[in-house]
Parts: sequence; structure tokens; C-alpha cells
Amino acid sequence: MTVPDHPPTVRRATCGRCRRPQATCLCALARPTPHRTEVLVLQHPQEQRQAKNSVALLRLSLARCEVVVGERFAPEVLQGLLHRPGRQTWLLYPDVPAAPAPAVVEADRPAEAAPRLVVVDATWRKSLRLLLEHPALAALPRLSLPAPPPTRYRAIRAARRPDQVSTLEATVQALSVLEPAFDGAPLLDAFEAFVSGVAARQRGGAHRGFAPPSDPSVGSG
Repeated sequence: MTVPDHPPTVRRATCGRCRRPQATCLCALARPTPHRTEVLVLQHPQEQRQAKNSVALLRLSLARCEVVVGERFAPEVLQGLLHRPGRQTWLLYPDVPAAPAPAVVEADRPAEAAPRLVVVDATWRKSLRLLLEHPALAALPRLSLPAPPPTRYRAIRAARRPDQVSTLEATVQALSVLEPAFDGAPLLDAFEAFVSGVAARQRGGAHRGFAPPSDPSVGSG
């Protein structure tokens, strides 16, 4: 009998809903949050593989959230992703010298159009490259956020600048700008529980999964 040189690879069980290993399933943290803005996340492939990435929780909690993974898009494909009938598309990105925001003429905006928010989930360098290589993306009107509150993310992921926050936190803040009635507190509480779970695993503690927030009112919306 021939003995194989290497034992067969054991594949970890994966949750079909959040697409993560069962040991770190996020479904218990999902907080369905009412919103009217369509959210499109353009996610770099390297971010998709990050266990610390916040987009999975964002997608679970927002009904109108679409995640598309890639770093280069054909013009016709990108055009179809960015623009939808009856929607005013905004790019969540600061006005920076390397990729200045275009001038927006009020007459160009559809009257009473519901918003569509495009979010880039990538490192700063890779997100800038995405804009420079895709003129249709760079041409979108920008939504720049005011100084964000301190990020909960710093416990598990380093940031170069104090104003850098997770994709989830930035999206929640943007939705609050676009929809004054939007309540992102339950989602931020869930994100804090997610960060705590990741930090516990990084420390090698006994806590292996994600515990739902202790506040019983969280997720009631």
C-alpha cells in the first residue's frame, strides 16, 4: 500500500451566510438596520481574505448592501455598478490632490433621487490606485466626512493616520449624513463586539467566537 507523502488537507467548515469559518461566524452579531441608501462596496481581493475585515458584518446588517470584489473593472461593467435608474451616486472618498473631486453642478442631480453610496474597501494606496485607473469612479461626486470619532478598530488593526477608520464605521457615518434619521448605533455596538472577539483571539484567550453585545436593546430595530 502506498502511503501519501502529505496528509490530506482538512477544510474548515464555513458558514453559508457570512462566508466565514464556523468558529468565527458573524451571524449572531448581524444587526438589521433600516436604511434607504443603496451601498456598493468595491472590495480589494486582499481585504476579502482579511479575518479583521469589517465588510462581512456590514453586508449582513444592511439589506441594500452589495459587495463586489476586484481591483480592475471593465468600463462597461463599472458603469453598470455605479449608476442605477433613479439614484444619485456618491463616492465616499476625500478630495485629495492626487485625485481631486470633480465639480458638481446642482442641475446635474436628479430631483428627489434616492442616494447610492460607493465605498472603496482597500488600503489608502490601493484605493487611490483604483481611482486613478478608473476615470468613471473618479468622476463621481464625492462625499467627504467630517473628522470621525475615535475608531474602535485600532485595537486589532494599525492605522497610519488618526482619521483612518474601518470601512464599516465610515459607511455608518456616511449613511448618517445622507439619511439624518439613520440610526447606526446598533451596528457600531455589534462592530465593537466583533473587534473585542478578534482582539481576544489575537491575545490567545479562551474566547474563540464573537459574543453578541450585552445591551438587550441592541438590534431591536
